[in-house]
Amino acid sequence: MIKFFLGAIIALSLIGGAIRFASDEHSWQIIIHKQEAIHSVQNGAIRIFNQFKKIISDPDISDTSSIVIEEG
Repeated sequence: MIKFFLGAIIALSLIGGAIRFASDEHSWQIIIHKQEAIHSVQNGAIRIFNQFKKIISDPDISDTSSIVIEEG
């Protein structure tokens, strides 16, 4: 579970542009902008939450779905 959250944080940071790769002839560098990383993770989490909230509270889903209980 922790690996999933860590992967999500890294993915959101990459998408948000908080992690940058720089290289020259002698070395490679990973540059992390901490404030941009926090901002992009927060925005991504809010967007994901809003999407799930929209899916769950969609009235069409409750109208078209049915619950079947069988006693047997």
